[in-house]
Amino acid sequence: MINEMIFVFVVIGAAAALMASNRVRFDVVALLVVLALMLSGILTPGEALAGFGSSVVILVAALLVVGEMLDRTGVARAVGDFILKRGGKNETKLLAVIMVSAALLGSVMSSTAVVAIFIPIVLRIAAETNLNASRMLIPMSYASLISGMLTLIASPPNLVVHEELKQSGYSGFGFFSFSLVGLGVLVVAVAYALLIGRRLLSRATPDASTKQAARSAREVWQDFHLDETVQMLRVEEGSPLAGTSLEEARLHEDYQLRILGTRERDPSQEEALVEPSSSTVLHPGDDLVVAASPENAARLGEEKDLSVVPLARRKDRQRLMREIGIATVLVHPDSDLKDKSLREANFRSRFGLHVIGVRRQHKPVQDFEESRIEASDTLLVFGAWSRIEQLKMRTHDFIMLELPSEHADVVPASRRMPVALTILVAMVLLTVFNVVPLVAAVIMAVMAAVATRCLTMDDSYRAVHWNSLVLVAGMLPLADALVATGGSEFIVDTLMSTVGTWGPHAMFTTLFFLTAGLGLVLSNTASAVLVAPIAITAASKLEVSPYPFAIAVLIAASAAFVTPISTPVVTLVVAPGRYKFFDFVKVGVPLLLLTYVVTILLAPLVFSY
Repeated sequence: MINEMIFVFVVIGAAAALMASNRVRFDVVALLVVLALMLSGILTPGEALAGFGSSVVILVAALLVVGEMLDRTGVARAVGDFILKRGGKNETKLLAVIMVSAALLGSVMSSTAVVAIFIPIVLRIAAETNLNASRMLIPMSYASLISGMLTLIASPPNLVVHEELKQSGYSGFGFFSFSLVGLGVLVVAVAYALLIGRRLLSRATPDASTKQAARSAREVWQDFHLDETVQMLRVEEGSPLAGTSLEEARLHEDYQLRILGTRERDPSQEEALVEPSSSTVLHPGDDLVVAASPENAARLGEEKDLSVVPLARRKDRQRLMREIGIATVLVHPDSDLKDKSLREANFRSRFGLHVIGVRRQHKPVQDFEESRIEASDTLLVFGAWSRIEQLKMRTHDFIMLELPSEHADVVPASRRMPVALTILVAMVLLTVFNVVPLVAAVIMAVMAAVATRCLTMDDSYRAVHWNSLVLVAGMLPLADALVATGGSEFIVDTLMSTVGTWGPHAMFTTLFFLTAGLGLVLSNTASAVLVAPIAITAASKLEVSPYPFAIAVLIAASAAFVTPISTPVVTLVVAPGRYKFFDFVKVGVPLLLLTYVVTILLAPLVFSY
């Protein structure tokens, strides 16, 4: 049994090393853990795969769909408008409202989704108020993490600890059981950010990158240092292109240009720009919208008898911009486009948009069509606004950074916003008053969202971050393996012999920083999986209530403030805020210590030892 226990510790160490290296996907590491426990015989195949049938996994998936419902019905945009209205142009007031809004919204939806939603909101606010976005993005991401401390459904670690309590024979947490502790942390975090935290970040005047929402399409285009410009060319009578398809015309190959759209000049129909396809046949009078260098466009016009349609007049530009536009998007760390070239990812056919340029670490990427996409790359996309709006909704693949000033910003699906809020309130009430089990209440909310057309079933499936589910399901059996091999007992005995004689406060402190320390190299969910059973066993040996120790674990699991690699919630703001690694260390370490102080003071008030 000792050898098996050592093997489990080695598996945990190897998983931590792989996750810390950031070279292997977290979900792949979780599957490797499952295989190791299964093939070693420590767990049976059924036991090793039991995590995939856990109610925790179902809850995480369903809550991601609820978050998508709130996003698609315009709740997030309404929050952004509320922040601007309430905060004005005062940085102190804005930062306070941003942090509180992010925390409250994150209490009922994924923290990662909240950050993805709030990045463009903060950039928009920075642009409209002439403030520095970098002084608001880190505090906003921290508030999103703290949202996991407010309600039972706000974070997967909470659900993990809740289920561990129930499996150990305790009643588990209620919806708001530890909200007082979370609110205390939030109040202290907001005060810290306003008085100290933001002063540790750059005071520099915001540059063009932070004033994105106010810029024109031309200015956004220039960020990528492109030689190409957008022009509209008309097929004249007698042009050799008349009667040929785009595939036969070979314009891309012969003239190094991109065909962004075509407009058929049919008097019997309303003119509309349409997406080009290889089978599109050109006729005299048709317009081509192309991205090309001025030299290649001029050569094409001369050789193929095409005339330039002037876009100098404002109404012509506005007419074009009503149909097609550009945007910059950030590649999400969990995107399935990572490590693929644009051609391999079939970006054009999948999303109906052209990638015109790519920036990496604030520098344009040459030959970007063949270069492999990396997390946090910024893509300049061009195409129909409807396609850009669809891309905006794919928050598990992209984060919309910037829409040009020509874009009319409309709240999506606003008519269904009251329905979505009603569904959310009903879900919370069913849970608070224990009318139905938590997992049933969340699934009912998902079905109601689909039934009321707040989103479709396809939207629901796309909203689920399957890699996150595999991570949770794959790491859950590690706790069972620790128990089965005596590893948990060994850790508890070690803690009892070192700090156990000093009383419950010393054990509380050890468990808090053990969870926070593991969170530096493991995911916060994995940290909770490992430490929760240890905390409950330690409480039993000390003959005290397990609830304060359980609160220490779940609060510490959500306090991943110190590095930008601990959680995607923090990773996402690195590129938009132009942060360095040490920015998170100098701002995050004091906040972690403050979180510990608040937790050790308030947790015993909520649940006494």
